[in-house]
Amino acid sequence: MPEFMSAATSGARSPMHGFPTICTPRGPVPQAAPRWNPQRSSSMPSHRYRSAYDRVAVPLTGRSWPQARVERAPLWVPVDLRDGNQALAEPMDTPRKRRMFDLLVAMGFKEIEVGYPSASRTDFDFVRHLATSGAVPDDVTVVVFTPARAGLIDRTFESVAGLDRVVVHLYIATAPVWREVVLGRDRADVHGVVLDAARRMDRLASARPGTDIRFQFSPEVFNLTEPDYVLEVCDSLTELWDASPDRPVVHNLPATVEIATPNVYADQIEYMHRHLARRDSVILSVHPHNDRGTGVACAELAVLAGAQRVEGCLFGNGERTGNVDLVNLALNLHAQGVDPMIDFSDIDEIRRTVEHCNRLPVSPRHPYGGDLVYTAFSGTHQDAISKGFAHRATSVSELWEVPYLPIDPADVGRTYEAVIRVNSQSGKGGIAHLLRTGHGVDLPAGMRVEFSRTVQEATDDSGAEATGKDLWNLFEAAYLAPGRDGGVALTSWSAQTGPAGEHRFVCTLRVDDREGDYEGTGAGPVTAFADALAAAGVAADVLELVEQEPSGPAGTRTATAYARCRTGGEERWGAGRAASGVAASVAAVLSAVNRARG
Repeated sequence: MPEFMSAATSGARSPMHGFPTICTPRGPVPQAAPRWNPQRSSSMPSHRYRSAYDRVAVPLTGRSWPQARVERAPLWVPVDLRDGNQALAEPMDTPRKRRMFDLLVAMGFKEIEVGYPSASRTDFDFVRHLATSGAVPDDVTVVVFTPARAGLIDRTFESVAGLDRVVVHLYIATAPVWREVVLGRDRADVHGVVLDAARRMDRLASARPGTDIRFQFSPEVFNLTEPDYVLEVCDSLTELWDASPDRPVVHNLPATVEIATPNVYADQIEYMHRHLARRDSVILSVHPHNDRGTGVACAELAVLAGAQRVEGCLFGNGERTGNVDLVNLALNLHAQGVDPMIDFSDIDEIRRTVEHCNRLPVSPRHPYGGDLVYTAFSGTHQDAISKGFAHRATSVSELWEVPYLPIDPADVGRTYEAVIRVNSQSGKGGIAHLLRTGHGVDLPAGMRVEFSRTVQEATDDSGAEATGKDLWNLFEAAYLAPGRDGGVALTSWSAQTGPAGEHRFVCTLRVDDREGDYEGTGAGPVTAFADALAAAGVAADVLELVEQEPSGPAGTRTATAYARCRTGGEERWGAGRAASGVAASVAAVLSAVNRARG
């Protein structure tokens, strides 16, 4: 049995969490490893794969992209209706395609790849629907996709009859493995096929005077193709199609299957950017996929390296791990102060439409659009966010500077209600924030610590999230209810001010089962009430009193007060809410007394 195998293959389980020991690395610690890194060699056959640096040598020196900055958005081209659609288990029908198309137009996309009309009747019919229904606005260009085969090119041109502005997108695989294994052709043969297809496209376009038909070429798996060969093929098409600044050709360079770190793709794009012929007549486009999970990074670095156009899908749908995510890319620019040129002001409606059309859910953690991406459960995060909002309320600056929130949720149509949510991981800051924003209860700092322990116990016991209503119920039970069913109760009272400014408090108190009339004096009504309590045999030292400004509509405004008292050697906070500040303060002292006694 190989060293990395174990009895797990016969049903035995690892003593650690019940996982099969077949997954446990068994090899030696590499000799070059430092003492602080005891990781061992795994059983994964990594030696079977070639490094990207060995597959494609990029003859680039003195790269400039690391110093570049993005100051304007590239041309975004959504391919949801073609590349995204062909990756769906249930491809879109015409009604779903139309709903997606209308969404893309409403968001402000000006060039939209609408299908692969030679691949299916559904795609062909949808392009014809767009051509005959008037659905395409005057400033929107549709893109149609075709392989380099004569009959399929003809079918593609047939589908776009009647459309005023079209980009016909030609593709063929150019990487060595694809040439040799899939096509069975050498470099010259593939180049010849591309030229024949390009001439046919040129003739068909010339037969439609008055129609704005431009051309796009994609050397599929560009990132695994020899750079000199891609340059040779692209330049020959630029010349054949007689590209000019007024009628540029699009050279789209896809990372069809991600195989390298994003810096390698950036080097490849910069090489092409520097060496393409008639550069002012070429729109340099990229089409990253996400096989390594770095599609967004590849696209961003490609734009730094000279790309002017980016193809992708909303929320990253597409083959395997998906196309690059245009929502993520565009809102990354927004978060850096660059106008994305696309409207994401109702991200939830965008997400709902995409989920309906694709019949795929968007993850709650998806950047910018997921349900939970603006939500903090962690106590330290909640405290920082709460303080950030408080600072913003008094700041005159327009700049958004709230910790843990890279953009203002309101920019994409979210409210602040779900920014802070409470569970067993939450802290006093988040709890206080929800009580303040939801119920107008602004807890003093010391009281936050005390109440957070109450919430912690409740959420630890339940294991569930505590909603704003749950927090209010806990607060009410802990601070407003004590004394209602026993303990010390105030039956009636009046507060008076004497001629010398001394306060007198006259009241009827029930202490446990006995009731009597008492009075006290002091420098204020609260200290006078504490004196009356002492007369009734209830010692109450008021250590801290915080009165909150009354809130609520006129005529029903409610005052809130918080008191920290020492009774019988116990210190407790109490809270009171009433029509007047004095009544609320008296109720807060009584609450603290009852909590200490209880």
